[in-house]
Amino acid sequence: MNIGSYVNRKGDKRIYYYDLGREPGQRPSIGIFTYTKPKNQTEKNHNKQAKDLIEVKKSQSIIEQQSIGTAYIPPHKFKANFLEYYEEYVKVNKRAGNRALENSYKQFKEFIGCDFISPMDITENLCKRFRQHLLDKYDGETPQGYYSRFKWVLNSATSDKYFQVNPTTKVFAKPNPSSKLKENLEVEEYLSLLGTPCLNEEVKAAFIFCCYNGLRWVDVNRLFDNDIKAEILTTRIIQAKTGEPVTLTLHPIAQAIVRNQRRKRVNCRPNSRLFLIPSRNACNKILEKWVKDAGIDKHITWSCARLSFSILLQDQNVDDATVAYLLGHKTTKQVRKTYKRHRPKDQTATISKLPSPDISQYFLYLPEGEKDE
Repeated sequence: MNIGSYVNRKGDKRIYYYDLGREPGQRPSIGIFTYTKPKNQTEKNHNKQAKDLIEVKKSQSIIEQQSIGTAYIPPHKFKANFLEYYEEYVKVNKRAGNRALENSYKQFKEFIGCDFISPMDITENLCKRFRQHLLDKYDGETPQGYYSRFKWVLNSATSDKYFQVNPTTKVFAKPNPSSKLKENLEVEEYLSLLGTPCLNEEVKAAFIFCCYNGLRWVDVNRLFDNDIKAEILTTRIIQAKTGEPVTLTLHPIAQAIVRNQRRKRVNCRPNSRLFLIPSRNACNKILEKWVKDAGIDKHITWSCARLSFSILLQDQNVDDATVAYLLGHKTTKQVRKTYKRHRPKDQTATISKLPSPDISQYFLYLPEGEKDE
């Protein structure tokens, strides 16, 4: 193992690197430097300690090379604090637009309630308690998603010899189905909301816009004026999970909302936000009052706009693949599982579709004594 060095452009420091060859990437920095001309005792001490540290790193690197192909794992490769291993795994494996892995780390750190936990403390029982912590805190597929990422980390740590037996092997990820079905808006309720004044007209405009485009609160909150050109919404925000862009042709109502917002923002820059709305919780409180004023007896939150968008399209026989695309999903799984009608709009209308013969004929099949009843 060779250690190389070079003097920086200013000439005041010598930078050290591993010399593994002449190909790209074969000269990684050690992360250590020395002063070329130390000016005082502090810089002289730095140089001495830096050279000692270089020898340690050189020795460690040689041991790493020699252990390749064996069952031996150099002790310096292990992290005493498992949170450091978890954090490093997140940095290396996180994907743009998908925060599930990062959030799993935050939830695990919150669960243990401290900044240190050794690998030997990660037991099967602790994994079970962490899973229950997620199930107690979240509904739907969120606990399953976070715990699955936790299992990814444990699988990797087991491969890295932190564990002889993976403590999560028998502790499976589980969803937490919500006992309360989310409400959706019907066509007549859309119209009722459009004709009802709202305490905050920005919230009204943004919510109706979401109803006609299937956007989430987070999407419309960061929607900029220049995301919409020639009545086409072209942006990556509705595809945060897949990272792929989708273009949506705006409904006439949505187009009218955009024109009105632009008139109000006439002096704003082109890259300004289209809707100036408060926090999600504040929006939901305003929405609750507005829905009540419109005479709608349902628990409507901002996420109901996305569900309503999907259901009303499906009511018009729009296929699942198209609805999934408009919602920003790669497959139809979520449309068939979540974004669908869970309760009939009108039970009477549904029941009336059954055969309806002459009711008087029904009595022909009853015994004589029962016809008079």
